[in-house]
Amino acid sequence: MELTPNMQAQPSVQQYQSLGQIWPNFYTKLKSQGKSENTLKNYKTDMDCFKNYLIEKQGHDSITGLGLEQILEYGKYLENKYSSNNSRRRRVQTLRIFFDFLVEISIMSSNPVRKIPTSPKFVDIPRPTKFVDVKTLWHALITPNKTAGKLIGLIQERNRVIFLLIYNTGLKVSDLAKLQSSQLTLGASSRVLITPNNRDPYSIPLNTLTAKIIRKYMISLEKEKTRSQINFNELLFNANPHKILSGGLSSRGIEILMEDYRRKLSIEVTPKSLRQSAIINWINRGHNDTTVKEWMGVAPSYSLKNYKDVKNEYFYNDEALEEIYEHQA
Repeated sequence: MELTPNMQAQPSVQQYQSLGQIWPNFYTKLKSQGKSENTLKNYKTDMDCFKNYLIEKQGHDSITGLGLEQILEYGKYLENKYSSNNSRRRRVQTLRIFFDFLVEISIMSSNPVRKIPTSPKFVDIPRPTKFVDVKTLWHALITPNKTAGKLIGLIQERNRVIFLLIYNTGLKVSDLAKLQSSQLTLGASSRVLITPNNRDPYSIPLNTLTAKIIRKYMISLEKEKTRSQINFNELLFNANPHKILSGGLSSRGIEILMEDYRRKLSIEVTPKSLRQSAIINWINRGHNDTTVKEWMGVAPSYSLKNYKDVKNEYFYNDEALEEIYEHQA
């Protein structure tokens, strides 16, 4: 009888000789649980770290005979390799999940990783972009390049949209990378819909300036798509100076874009710091905790304490950005 995806045979101990052979089944298990592509990449990175450790210590990646002693040695290996508590903690947690899988498919009788504690979770102190740097970046984004062609102008419009969707709407680069044009509602009550893989969709309001610039960008984008005879559903696009290459812009592409502006303008800005600016701005504008957490896309149990501890150190003026834009226009 031919196996269907839901009737996969349970692997036996004899089938497996190495971590590399087990990984595809572990990956399939994770994917079936609805893990995002980014999460799956993180699992792969963590398991590659463990595989490299095994090869370094024993000359191969066999898991036969692994027990608490070897896992403790791996913990020491992580202590020397990574200075970040979070990096060590994540890799131990991934290994714990992996050994749970080995127990589940009867390759191991118990999970030795459950006998050791994880590294304490490091609480990241918010470091939002200061408003002076926000204004510097905004000036650069809206200053027209008079010698540039239409596509360069469209790329600049795209970059404004990226900035506003992070700074005013708090979107993560992973949200932006896959954002579809249909997820935007532009009208009397403009909003952007976020559709996570592992929780219910939610929406975030767009302020007047953001909605206005997105609307203008979408009109320009449709004209360029028609001219270039290309079609895609993503709001953003990847392009060289001469043509649009594809719809969508990767998370890393967005990070590189911000790195370029940071270097050229000598400012402190990253997608993460801009998102933190949005969160501080929401809090300082009086939005309640429930609303802020919803827009952040975090659980109700998430603590805003670290943001509230530093909120008085930062001041943002959305109206000033709109005035700058209107004056430039």
